[in-house]
This record gives sequence, C-alpha cells and structure tokens, in this order.
Amino acid sequence: MTEEKNNTISEEVESKTNEHVELTEEEVEQVFAEEETNVPQEEGSTGVDYKAEVELLNKKLEEADNRYLRLQADFDNFRRRTRLDIEAGEKYRAQKLASELLPALDNFERALKVEADNEQTRVLLQGMEMVYRGLIEALKKEGVEPIEAVGKEFDPNFHQAVMQGEDPDFGSNIVIEEFQKGYLLKDRVIRPSMVKVNQ
Repeated sequence: MTEEKNNTISEEVESKTNEHVELTEEEVEQVFAEEETNVPQEEGSTGVDYKAEVELLNKKLEEADNRYLRLQADFDNFRRRTRLDIEAGEKYRAQKLASELLPALDNFERALKVEADNEQTRVLLQGMEMVYRGLIEALKKEGVEPIEAVGKEFDPNFHQAVMQGEDPDFGSNIVIEEFQKGYLLKDRVIRPSMVKVNQ
C-alpha cells in the first residue's frame, strides 16, 4: 500500500475522530477496502491474459513465417524457371533460322540429284554443291545435324513413317528408305525424317 493511500486513510480516520465519532473496527476495515478499490492496479496486474496474448502473437508470427517461406519458395522457383528459359533460349537460338532453311536444303538436295549432260550443267551443279555444303557446315556449327535413318531401327521420336514395305535385306521395323531428311538441333528434333519402314 502506498504512502499516499496511508495518508488519505489517516486523514479520514482523523476527521471522523475530530467529529467525535467513534469508529468501529468494521468501519475502519471498510474505509481501507474502499481505498484499495480506488487504487489503480500496478503494471503486471492489469487483468489481461498474457498467456493467451503470447499464444496469439506466436500464432501470428508462425503464419508470417509460413507466408515468408512460401514467398521465398515461389521466388526461387521463378528464378530457376527464368534461368532455364534463358539457357534453353541460348541453346536453341538457331532453331527458327534452321527450320526456315530446311526447305532450301531439300531443294538443293533434289537439284544435286540431276544428271549433268553437258559441261555448263556440271559447273552449275558444282557451284550449287559448294553453296549446299557451306549451309550444312554453318548449321553444323550451330548444332544442327541430320538424323540417320536408312538401316536404323524405326524410332517414333526421330522418324515419321509414311509407308511400309517388305524387303528381305532388312529386318523387321528397320527403315529401308528416306523420303525427307530429318534434323536435330543438339538434343531436340526440329524435323523428323519421313521414312519407309520394313514390316
């Protein structure tokens, strides 16, 4: 009990005494009880349930931690996807150009199969073959390679069967003829080979 409270009670008792009123023991206790109810509660005795408050704050902290961890995981996944996209873009950067050049290569191959019946045609075909080889070498430097087909076992990942045949010189499910050459860009098929497969 504080000194101020004691002084207040003492003053009240003294004033009653000065009025020549005799206080009983119950009345004195009642004065003390009234004073105690008027005294503000000290810190730590505010009536707040601290245990419940701590549990609530811990729960909020745990939820915030979980949100942070999920956000961190999402960001890590985004960074990994972005890195993979950049790597794939760099690895397969020549795909569009190669795909657009393939029909030109097909035409070169068809033209080079023509029989030269005079010197002028032979010279022209030699020039075309040089251009064709230059294109093939340039594509090879970018990782473009032709798919091997004839004599290989049919693989739907690399070959597109457009016909079936029967040839005793080849085993079953072996490619016996190639109609259109297929190409790989590194480990990606940019065009499958169109082939004839032995039954």
